Amino acid sequence: MRLIQFTDREGARRVGIVNGTNIQALSQVATMRALALAAIRNGNGLERQAQLLNTEQSEDYAAILREQRILAPLDHEDAAHCMLSGAGVTHMGSASTRDKMHRRLDSEEMDKTDTLRMLEWGIEGGRPAPGQAGVQPEWFYKGDGGVVVAPGQPFPCPGFALDGGEEPELVGLYVIDDEGCPRRLGFAIGNEFSDHVMERRNYLYQAHSKLRYCSFGPELLVGAPPAHLVGMTRIRRNGRVIWEQEFLAGQDNMCHSIENLEYHHFKYRQFRRPGDVHVHYMGAASLSFAYSVRTQPGDSFEISIPDFGEPLVNGIAAGPDEFRPGGVKAL
Repeated sequence: MRLIQFTDREGARRVGIVNGTNIQALSQVATMRALALAAIRNGNGLERQAQLLNTEQSEDYAAILREQRILAPLDHEDAAHCMLSGAGVTHMGSASTRDKMHRRLDSEEMDKTDTLRMLEWGIEGGRPAPGQAGVQPEWFYKGDGGVVVAPGQPFPCPGFALDGGEEPELVGLYVIDDEGCPRRLGFAIGNEFSDHVMERRNYLYQAHSKLRYCSFGPELLVGAPPAHLVGMTRIRRNGRVIWEQEFLAGQDNMCHSIENLEYHHFKYRQFRRPGDVHVHYMGAASLSFAYSVRTQPGDSFEISIPDFGEPLVNGIAAGPDEFRPGGVKAL
C-alpha cells in the first residue's frame, strides 16, 4: 500500500490511499501522524487502519500533483517535534565519491581517508545478526520540520551556500508511540539536498553542508521496501535533461542493515520522545557532484523508483541571506 498527504480543493488536509490514477480519501484522520497514532492505539498495522478508514471519496492524483496540493507524506503540526537526520557511507558508490571529496586537495597522498575506514567498518560489522548491535554509521543532523520542502516545490538555496546538489536516498518514516517506542510507518524517496562544495573544502564542514532544505515523498510505501531497488536521478535545465544516472538502493546494496541504522539513531533517549516524528535518510549511492555537475537556480531534480509510485520532483530557487553578520543584538 502507498499513502499520501494532500490538501483538498477546500484547503483541508487529507490522507489518501494511492489507487492507480486516483486517491481514495480517508475519514476521521487529517494527517499521516494521526493515522499512525490511531493504528497504534487500536492495535492495528498502518495498512489495516487505512483500510478501515477508507471512503468512497476519490480525487484525481494527477490533479493533486498539477495543482501542487501534495504534501510531504509525514509531518508534525509543531515543526520542532519533527526531526530530520541521516546516515552516511552506507553504500559502496557513496564511499567512492566521498573518498575523492575528502582526500587532501594539495597532495597526492593516498593513505586511507576516514571515509574509507568507515566503509570498511560497515562492510565488516554493519550487518549484525537480528537483535544485535553492529558498528555505528556516520550520523548527521539535518534540521527540524521547518526544512522540509513539499514535493513539487523548489529548494531555497541560501546566499551563503557554495553549492546545492541532490542526494537520492531511501528515507525511513517514524512516529514515537506513547511508550517511547519508535514505530516505522514505511519508506519514501528522499532528496537530501546538500552543499558538496563546502563539504569538499574540509570534511569537518560536513555538519554545515547538511543544514539545508530537503524533500521526501510524494508517497509513503507502507512496510519494508524490496531489498534491491533501481532508481533514476535526472537534472533538468530549461526543460532539458543535463544529467541522469541510475542508482541502486535497498538493503542488498548497503553495507549496513536498515535495522542497524535504526538502532544507532534511536539508541539515544532524546530521540524517543512520545508523539515525535522522525525522518531518517539512509544514505545515497551516487550524486551528480561526483561528475562535475554544478546546479543553479531554475534547475530541477527528478528522483524516481518505480516501487514508490510517482517521482519526487523539486526545483532550486535563490534564497536571500536570512541573517547577517552582527545580527545578534545584546539584551
